[in-house]
Amino acid sequence: MTYTETIGKTAGKVWQYLHDHGKASLSGVEKAVKAPRGVVFMAIGWLAREGKVAFGQEKRTTQVWLKEG
Repeated sequence: MTYTETIGKTAGKVWQYLHDHGKASLSGVEKAVKAPRGVVFMAIGWLAREGKVAFGQEKRTTQVWLKEG
């Protein structure tokens, strides 16, 4: 599997986790999908580029969630 395929597969896991659990911290997503931090962040970036996720700040924690629609 190529690195790009690994990122894409991880993006699918991130999407599914957010679909099932709603808003989550970046570290929570990382732990849930059991992938290296860098790969998880690239996967989230992939989803962001596709317009599928939104971000927000709660105190010192960055939150991510699926956009509706």
